[in-house]
Amino acid sequence: MFVTPAFAQDAAAPATGGFADILIQLMPIVLLVIIFWLLIFRPQQKRLKAQQAMLSAIRRGDTVVTTGGIVGKVTKAVDGEDLEVEISQGVKVKLVRGMVADVRSKAEPVNDNKPA
Repeated sequence: MFVTPAFAQDAAAPATGGFADILIQLMPIVLLVIIFWLLIFRPQQKRLKAQQAMLSAIRRGDTVVTTGGIVGKVTKAVDGEDLEVEISQGVKVKLVRGMVADVRSKAEPVNDNKPA
């Protein structure tokens, strides 16, 4: 009267399992990884490459904005880490190249070796 048949424990049902079931269970995880790659990691890598290209292309005469918001003109740029930036008339500061947030205007470098 109070006993119900247990349909889930049917002995006649074949045992399923194997590679197909594992693929079905792992499919949502694989889809999440693909979505994260396309929407987050790939654009971030592109922005990082663009930032690195911008930093390596800084030359003398460029107007730059630092991460602190200071705008200045590059007076000395060597291939290393440091830049010399003039932030006001006669005020020059050394700046690490990685602390440049934006290059506002690109200028042609001035040639100091002009014949007189």
